[in-house]
Amino acid sequence: MNAYHAFIKVIETGNFTKAAEELGYTQSAISQMVNSLEKELSTTLILRSRTGVTLTPDGEEFLPYIRNISNSHFELLEKQNEMKGLQRGLIRIGAFSSVACHWLPELIKDFKEQYPAVQFNIYQGEYTVISNWVKEGFVDFGFVNPEAVSKLTTILLQEDEMLAVLPTNHSLAADNKVLMKELIAEPYILLDEGEINETVTAFHQHGLEPNIQYRVHDDYAIMSMVEQGLGISVLPKLVLDRCPYNIVTKPILPSVMRTISLVYKDKRVLPIASRYFINFILESFREGLALKHK
Repeated sequence: MNAYHAFIKVIETGNFTKAAEELGYTQSAISQMVNSLEKELSTTLILRSRTGVTLTPDGEEFLPYIRNISNSHFELLEKQNEMKGLQRGLIRIGAFSSVACHWLPELIKDFKEQYPAVQFNIYQGEYTVISNWVKEGFVDFGFVNPEAVSKLTTILLQEDEMLAVLPTNHSLAADNKVLMKELIAEPYILLDEGEINETVTAFHQHGLEPNIQYRVHDDYAIMSMVEQGLGISVLPKLVLDRCPYNIVTKPILPSVMRTISLVYKDKRVLPIASRYFINFILESFREGLALKHK
């Protein structure tokens, strides 16, 4: 028990008996703690009487300082409990493949340098699935296009350009940029992202209809299919930065962008480790640390 807190409780209750009852100590123990504080400060802080206790003039002077020390001690204990949570925490994240491959490894590596005991479970899915995982509590937070989200908190992280993906021998491969309307005659391999799809939306906004021949959930499978000449596609720049396939990527006119946001239900009730990692991610983006591969 903190002697400063015992002193504050005596003042608040007006006597040693009530203070001892509320704190779960004997009256003698509370009296000893106050006496030790008075010895430490070389003064008398409290006058005792049959009607209760009153502060001495020195007690009045010392009271605000003692109150500050008591409050700081409680803050220290709360921080200690938080750190214990970080020592055994599990962070559950929902992410689509480009974020899982290109952002999370570096972010996790840097975070674990500070909190090495924290564990991670990463679940890959498309926007709608991730949004539902967050709502159901299956993951603590996720990465999505905010247009696919309702009744959740979203925080914008980055706008990501979408690029045309072509076989190396394609007739448009030599062009600096490709027109959106030039893509609709080709067999199109669609990255299935759930209810919201940025590229299909962009085609429709310009009165165009892509010739969808394949629907695929994995970016890298699409790259392999394009490499084999099965069709063309449009994929995010983030996932194409370290492309292992022999394909060609080109900017599109008019440009197509996707928004990447962090999403969670109620940050206040998340595990402490997840709250710390969310704050770490946001700080990393403010400092530009997570944008190295853009």
